[in-house]
Amino acid sequence: MAAPAPLSPLAPKTYPALPVIAGVRFGSVAAGVRYAGRTDVMMALFDRPAQVAGVFTRSKCPSAPVDWCRDKLNGGLARAVVVNSGNANAFTGNRGMSAVEEIGEAVAKATGASADQVFMASTGVIGEPLEASRITRVLETLAHEAKPDGMMDAARAIMTTDTYPKVATRTIKLGEAQVTINGMAKGAGMIAPDMATMLSFVFTDAPVAAPVLQALLSKFVETSFNAITVDSDTSTSDTLLLFSTGAPEITDVADPRLGPFAQALDAVLLDLAHQVVRDGEGARHFVEVRVRGAESAAAAKRIGLSIANSPLVKTAVAGEDANWGRIVAAVGKAGEKAERDRLEIWFGDIRVAAEGLRDPAYSEAATSAYMKNQDIVITVNLGIGAGDATVWTCDLTKEYVAINGDYRS
Repeated sequence: MAAPAPLSPLAPKTYPALPVIAGVRFGSVAAGVRYAGRTDVMMALFDRPAQVAGVFTRSKCPSAPVDWCRDKLNGGLARAVVVNSGNANAFTGNRGMSAVEEIGEAVAKATGASADQVFMASTGVIGEPLEASRITRVLETLAHEAKPDGMMDAARAIMTTDTYPKVATRTIKLGEAQVTINGMAKGAGMIAPDMATMLSFVFTDAPVAAPVLQALLSKFVETSFNAITVDSDTSTSDTLLLFSTGAPEITDVADPRLGPFAQALDAVLLDLAHQVVRDGEGARHFVEVRVRGAESAAAAKRIGLSIANSPLVKTAVAGEDANWGRIVAAVGKAGEKAERDRLEIWFGDIRVAAEGLRDPAYSEAATSAYMKNQDIVITVNLGIGAGDATVWTCDLTKEYVAINGDYRS
């Protein structure tokens, strides 16, 4: 069994209590998918078909579970989701799809569900065939032992190089009813904004129909999971699924009752996305990149990602070096409109560059002191338009190289 990675210094100090959501139960087990003695398979089981929405990787080499889920999503209903860690079941050809089909049929048998209402996700090593029997043999146990308060254990079961389970929750009023949104995610490396850059599963008892869930999910993912990056690499397995156990009363995205729910869903997704970055492999600093005054919002986001994905920027942050020249370089290479003499750059509240020059009031000592913070804000103002965007990343450390150099060992 691989030794667990030390806890990220950016990990949360406490975890939120996750209220039980009526109609869904969770089971988790050590199935030996890759490592012995490590919890690595989880099942979420719905008492009756739940409404479901999803978004997936934009990789042209998706995993077999991604293909399976895309096909099943059209039905809009889910009775179970099964997730394994340790093996991505990606780039495994017909054998990979056969494994998915075998697992789907076994889940149906163990739960009494239709295989068309079974969803799956896998994460781990790419290119290694998945032995379906290691999962199918534990499904009866998972179905039997699933419990309403088992979500935190399920979040641990889907971890790979993660150093902590990622969970978030919000409770709000929807009309006269109180509803809850609980979410979990995994991800620490191979994180780039091409939806969803990890695995995430969100559950609610809000009475919202699948098409409305899909509209909200597709919108909010752009400013959460599609606005984070750890290493600019998009996974083959990215999957974000949203389930509702409530009877679908809200069928129109323009329904005025939807406002508080939409805000809470947005908050849960952003919370989980930030946790993924804070657990970036080897990360020591959490970095928020704000781009203001760009030609358009899309241009602002591309410039922000150019900065956030720059190895030179990320290693400077790791070294606590306010090397703003690397920000200039990242802006200039983004391929978007920029005018050197209008560009302004801040680290926190300290303006370091303006009007094509170093700021006359720049203080190396003050800026160096700021760079020692765990949370760093870099702001860039292009001064040419009204386009704004914010993206999030982490620093790039020697530990990242060590983790990924040994990943298959």
